[in-house]
Amino acid sequence: MSLYVDIEKKYKGFSLKVKFETRGEILGILGASGCGKSMTLKCIAGIVTPDKGKIILNGRVLFDSGKRVNIKPQKRKVGYLFQDYALFPNKTVAGNITCAVKGNREEALKKWVSLFQLEGLEKKYPSQLSGGQKQRTALARMLASEPELLLLDEPFSALDSHLKEMLQMEMLDLLKKVNRDMILVSHSRDEVYRLCPDLMIMDQGSRVSMGETRQIFKDPVFLEAARLTGCKNFSRVRRLDKQHLDAVDWGVTLFTAQEVSGDTAYAGIRAHYFRPAEKTDENAFSVELTEVVESPFEMYVIFRVKGRRENQPMWWKLSKEEWYQKLEEKMPEYLKVEPGDVMVLKETEKKASF
Repeated sequence: MSLYVDIEKKYKGFSLKVKFETRGEILGILGASGCGKSMTLKCIAGIVTPDKGKIILNGRVLFDSGKRVNIKPQKRKVGYLFQDYALFPNKTVAGNITCAVKGNREEALKKWVSLFQLEGLEKKYPSQLSGGQKQRTALARMLASEPELLLLDEPFSALDSHLKEMLQMEMLDLLKKVNRDMILVSHSRDEVYRLCPDLMIMDQGSRVSMGETRQIFKDPVFLEAARLTGCKNFSRVRRLDKQHLDAVDWGVTLFTAQEVSGDTAYAGIRAHYFRPAEKTDENAFSVELTEVVESPFEMYVIFRVKGRRENQPMWWKLSKEEWYQKLEEKMPEYLKVEPGDVMVLKETEKKASF
């Protein structure tokens, strides 16, 4: 199974230009609000018509502006799960699930009610359901129409935070059973990391990067990709040689495992990569404490390079046990970062063609 998308859509003040191809895994699309994630899904589903381009699903052309092909949404065999689930309020669970069934409705209802554990809820209306029950009903309705591709538009955004992780894993298990290609749109990096083997990062209507999710988190390549995957520390750089750079905003020189090329513009260090060090350790620098911020499960220690008060501060994330017990709430004299943990980043290529 495969999906090929190469589309453009212009609005006043916003332009969507995105190109990608899936490989039969769950593809996550990560980006900030308003970057074009949901618009991309709506174009694939046929809810929005692109200005130009192509959309091909499993060899079937759904849209081709050059050949004036634009298949109606109900004939695309694409299932779309909206953020608010969009259940029909005047229909029961049974009515919602069977509304798009073309064959034996009673048989289909029994199948999907059993798979999504909705037994006993068939006669209830959406207003009588919990958030998780609404989600399962919406998924069952979507799958009852036998789509080839599932589009999930921030399916957990309407749920309370304490329910999200449980329902994420529950939904993933259910969707694995039905064996369909999926695209999951999210602004949560934890969500896409947990659920999606492949990832596309979007910014301002364009694709920033695409590949295996864990590889993108490890090596984002671009500044905006690093930012969206949770990196807190960035500095502009001056290249010294192939493996050394001057992080000008921090006031330190760093040795890198990655090659520092001519188009390297930034260095990034994730907050949990710092370690206490000795003066002679590689990539060690003297530090001074700026502020300590406590969160429910860990500590954020904000620091600067010693004697460089004009420089940008950095964030160090560590466990409460390490801060309170091992370090006894005292800032180490030196911190270090391993060469392999220094991310070498390029400027994000806005509106790039791929």
